[in-house]
Amino acid sequence: MAQTTFRDLYIDELKDIYNAEQQLIKALPKMAKAANSDELREGFEGHLEQTKGHAQRLEQIFKAMGEKPTGKKCKAMEGLVEEGGEVISGEFEGEIKDSALIAAAQRVEHYEIAAYGSVRAFAEVLGESEAVDLLSETLNEEKETNDKLTSLSGEINASANEVGDSEEDVEDKPSVRTAKSKAARA
Repeated sequence: MAQTTFRDLYIDELKDIYNAEQQLIKALPKMAKAANSDELREGFEGHLEQTKGHAQRLEQIFKAMGEKPTGKKCKAMEGLVEEGGEVISGEFEGEIKDSALIAAAQRVEHYEIAAYGSVRAFAEVLGESEAVDLLSETLNEEKETNDKLTSLSGEINASANEVGDSEEDVEDKPSVRTAKSKAARA
């Protein structure tokens, strides 16, 4: 059994995140194209440029360590990207599709926040101060992107909820029917 070090774990995790970023670089243009909202599309396009920068920061970290960033497939991101692809090719349209795209994108952001937080903690323990700074910068950008998606989702989700809410549709919805009968009893 091969003995590995904490540094080996750190490098392995960095490779995983690097591959995740490469997968996102390919997926984000598809998500942007599928977006109905101009603001959401612009958000995906902006995050694509940011993601390219994240990959470059990781390359900088690998170069400083004398390591190559390749050799690992991020299966988690592969699954998240696949789910995003299902949203793109699925049956939802318009604002409803945008809501689904935001949900898929936030799952990606939450994964990245966890991954970058972990490797930054590893870098701190290893005394890799330049890497800590670079990873912190990326982590902060991932958190900002998540916050932007949350903000954008408020308006888009409200619009998606209104789609098809004619009076007949409202009567068929148990939650609305229950609320109406409670209001009538009051």
